[in-house]
Amino acid sequence: MRRIRSVKRSVRFPVSPTLLRRLAFASIIANVAIVVTGGAVRLTASGLGCPTWPRCTDESYTTTSEMGVHGVIEFGNRLLTFAVGIIALAVVLAVLAQVPRRRGLLPLAVGVLFGIPAQAVIGGITVLTNLNPWVVGLHFLASMVVIAAAYALWRRTGEPDGPVTPTVPAPLRTLARITTVVSASVLVVGTWVTGSGPHAGDQGAARNGLDPESISQVHADGVFLLIGLSVALFFAFRAVGASRAARAAGVLLAVELGQGLIGFVQYFTHLPAVLVAAHMLGSCLVLLATLGVLWATRERQPVSPPAPAAPAAEPVGAAA
Repeated sequence: MRRIRSVKRSVRFPVSPTLLRRLAFASIIANVAIVVTGGAVRLTASGLGCPTWPRCTDESYTTTSEMGVHGVIEFGNRLLTFAVGIIALAVVLAVLAQVPRRRGLLPLAVGVLFGIPAQAVIGGITVLTNLNPWVVGLHFLASMVVIAAAYALWRRTGEPDGPVTPTVPAPLRTLARITTVVSASVLVVGTWVTGSGPHAGDQGAARNGLDPESISQVHADGVFLLIGLSVALFFAFRAVGASRAARAAGVLLAVELGQGLIGFVQYFTHLPAVLVAAHMLGSCLVLLATLGVLWATRERQPVSPPAPAAPAAEPVGAAA
């Protein structure tokens, strides 16, 4: 019996670090994709294509022919949640199969896995509240949290497990954290702008009551502040010779300028659905680029091997 147990413990199905990293990257892509498809649900006025939750109708978990294209779109987005969850589960299993087990990866992988059903529940609440704009905004922000966790997991799969050391001076790390906070606040205010605009997800859904022009100006001011901080980071990183961090800041700045251009064009063209969808994708890219800057301000060192034990002293008189 002991021998059988020892054989079972020795049976392993190790997953290569390369495969784990690819699965983690696929998780990022899947979570970004479901944000964009969720936006398509709202932009096609299909938010109540399935008028209840967790069922699609009171009698069926799936859409029916009577519900038309709106039901197909809404139900299709619900099905995508399962696909994203399967990828997240595959990442968890890959982490567990690592030999030796990587510390720090499992909490992130489990967080992404459980974040997906939590986000789905919030999505269900949006349906049950007749697409309340504040709940819709929370639904989007919950997706941003899951994407951030997926990104952190992906970066950790490419790092050693040693201690974290800064790559830039402390004031610049603080500036990078401030930029991250401003970036997050821009995303939050962006949901307020969306909740005041015309794309409610259904003709009968309410708006949040904020003045679209005023809240759009607040959002634009936040974007200008974010761009200014990103420019400061870029030149500051270059000044201290932190080339990796400077490249990350340059990527962030380019993404922000592209996102800002889409935002201005969609505002002055009265929010066409295609540009709103592109703006939602841009929001995900801004978040990822911001996290890229934060990661570039530090690095992990390889784990130091244990020091060899000192040789035992010879007893007195042993050489005699």
